[in-house]
Amino acid sequence: ASSRLPPPACAARLPLRRGSRPGLASAARRGFLASPVARHGDFEWQDAKSPDEVVRFVIVTRDGVRRDVAGKVGDNLLYLCHRLRMSGQVPEITLEGACEASLACSTCHVIVGDGHFDRLPDPSEDEEDMLDEAVCLTASSRLGCQIVLSKELEGMEITLPAYSKNFYVDGHVPEPH
Repeated sequence: ASSRLPPPACAARLPLRRGSRPGLASAARRGFLASPVARHGDFEWQDAKSPDEVVRFVIVTRDGVRRDVAGKVGDNLLYLCHRLRMSGQVPEITLEGACEASLACSTCHVIVGDGHFDRLPDPSEDEEDMLDEAVCLTASSRLGCQIVLSKELEGMEITLPAYSKNFYVDGHVPEPH
């Protein structure tokens, strides 16, 4: 007596050639399409496709230097800062992002200028919890990983706090990958 169970009623019965595996015949008929692999922050490494997508703003570094920068609509501020630093355009922008934008740290804490703070969506409860751990907290503090650029943010001023603290390994700055 065989102990094999019959296939479920919903299992499709496809005519198979000898030696072929179930599902491959239908896959060939459907023509699978694969999209390129996307990694965290890949979008931010692309340039704007048109001038209408460009968002210009100012970042004030920890040393007080004002730097005019540009991103594009949809850029995540944390990953854009990684791009600007890694490409050498603005190497003094040291926005860490130890948790890689998973809302598990406050190392991407920034201070948003008063004129643009109210234009950002309200922070989530998770973001507020992480901001409670941030040093140099102000009334207009936000996490850079939660700021997505839009045309409404044109001309915004972002100030990096005097320092940030990585409670995991203070002083370690992970490289974006």
